[in-house]
Parts: sequence; structure tokens; C-alpha cells
Amino acid sequence: DFDEMMRLIREECRFGWIAAGLTITVCSHVFRALRWRIQLRALGIDPPLFALVLSIFGTYAVNLVFPRLGEVWRTGYIAQRQHAPFTAVFGSMVADRLADTATVLLLTLMAFGLASGSIMAFLDENAASYAAIARLLTSPWLWGAAVAALAALWWLLSRKNATGWLGRLQTALRELWQGFIVIATMPGKGRWLVYTVGIWGCFFMAMFVEFFSFDFTADVFGQYGTVAVLVTFVLSSISMGVPSNGGIGPWQWAVIFALGIYGVAAAPAGTFGTVVLLCSTLLNIVLGIFTFIAIAVDRKRSHKSTEIQQ
Repeated sequence: DFDEMMRLIREECRFGWIAAGLTITVCSHVFRALRWRIQLRALGIDPPLFALVLSIFGTYAVNLVFPRLGEVWRTGYIAQRQHAPFTAVFGSMVADRLADTATVLLLTLMAFGLASGSIMAFLDENAASYAAIARLLTSPWLWGAAVAALAALWWLLSRKNATGWLGRLQTALRELWQGFIVIATMPGKGRWLVYTVGIWGCFFMAMFVEFFSFDFTADVFGQYGTVAVLVTFVLSSISMGVPSNGGIGPWQWAVIFALGIYGVAAAPAGTFGTVVLLCSTLLNIVLGIFTFIAIAVDRKRSHKSTEIQQ
């Protein structure tokens, strides 16, 4: 109901709370850059923090246009800027994203403990999608392909004194593995965990303060407490696993469903989800524009510095 949505935005929306949530979200990006720097330093790659923050800003901007390619872009940017092996940087990025997946899993288990009925209702409502995932994960073709891939990988890495394309492939695979496994051997694991808590604590706090942007979501918090915010946050986080342009579609559906559990009708719930996501998208666009301007200036400065030295 577009008319009802516009009425709610005009009459009820308190954009100050949305702005507060977006500010907290930017803090999460800085924490993510700090966490990634620990992994990269363990690989002997030491980019400036500002460059890493730009890489995170750019990731979210690129994902708006090309879902999932933002991570490849940030890998390429840092690898090119630091003259580092792409595969090693990519491996560290994969470990970074797997850490986020594990965090979402832990948060989901926490939400199950506090509101299992709500989570089960969401899963039942999306039973067809999750049944398809379950069929894929139990498919003998999948596991057969995995075993074949591991056997091929072992054969490639066990070849001695390989040259040509095989030697280059071996080098790339070793760099990828080193970038991935460094998370287990790097110094600063305590700070890495603190930054992980910072990332997801900021994401949760952003959702928490945004609940006060409308009367109906503030009433949900007043009646059900932090558990309602946690359930909404967890379901929306799960929805980001669906490839989409910046979460547009799946994220809103998850928020509508989560708020519906607590008695909020589809129109106001959709209004909340759309306003929050729209403002977040606009922020990502602005940060993306800033990022690519800053990168262009940095490259021009580096080029001039190189010319002077020559």
C-alpha cells in the first residue's frame, strides 16, 4: 500500500534515529577494516587503514550493482595497491567472510534459545527454499564432486618441480591457502575477536536504535524487549545470504516477517524495512562515490610521486 507507506513516512518517521543507525553502521565498516588488517599483516601485507576502510566502503557500493562481486573488487584493489599476490589477499577475504557466517550462526542459535518459535515459523514459511538447500547439501553428486576436487587439489600440490601453467597454478593455490589459514596462526587473535564483536555489535545496535524511528516498532520493543530486535536482526542477517543487490527484496521480506511475528501489519512493517534499507542504500552510494574519488586521487598522487623519483 504505497499511499499508506507515504503517510507513515510523513507522519511518523523520525529520521534522526535512522541517521544514528547509519552512523553506527559506518563504525562497523571501520571495525571490519581493522580486523582484516590483522590478517593481512600476518601475510606481510600492510596497507594503510584508510585504504582498507575505502575497500570496505567500495565493497558495499559494488555489491549494489553486482551482488557478491564487491569482495572480489576489494581483494583486487588491495592486491594492486600493495603489489601483493591476489590469491593470498583473496584467501584472507574468504576467511573474513567465513568468520561472519560463523557469527551469524552463533547469533541464530542465541535467537533460537530466546525465541525458537519465531525462528521456526520463519523457516516453516520458507520451507521450500530450505528444503532445496537441504537436498543440495545431501546430494551424492555434490559430495562426489567435492572428493574429486580434493583429489585433484592434492595431485596438483604434490607435483614436484612443476613448470609452466601447472607451476603457476600451484603457486596460486598455495597463496590462496596461506591467505585462508593465516587466521589460525596470526598474532593478535584477541584483537581480532574484539573487532568481530565490534562489527556485529554495531550491526545489532544500528537495528536497535532504528526501532525507535517509528511508533509501531518502538511499541514492539516496549512490549517484547530486546528479543524482538534480536529476532528481526537475525532473520534479516540470514536473508543477506540470498544473492541480491544490497539485500533489496530478501532483507525487507525478512523484516516484514519478523515484525509480523510480533503483530505488526505488512504495510507498516514494509515501510520500516523499506525506509531503513533505502537510507542504507543511499549511504552506500555516497560512500561509494567518496571511495572511488579518494582512490583516483591516491593513484594520481602515487603516479606523480613515482615520476618525481624517476
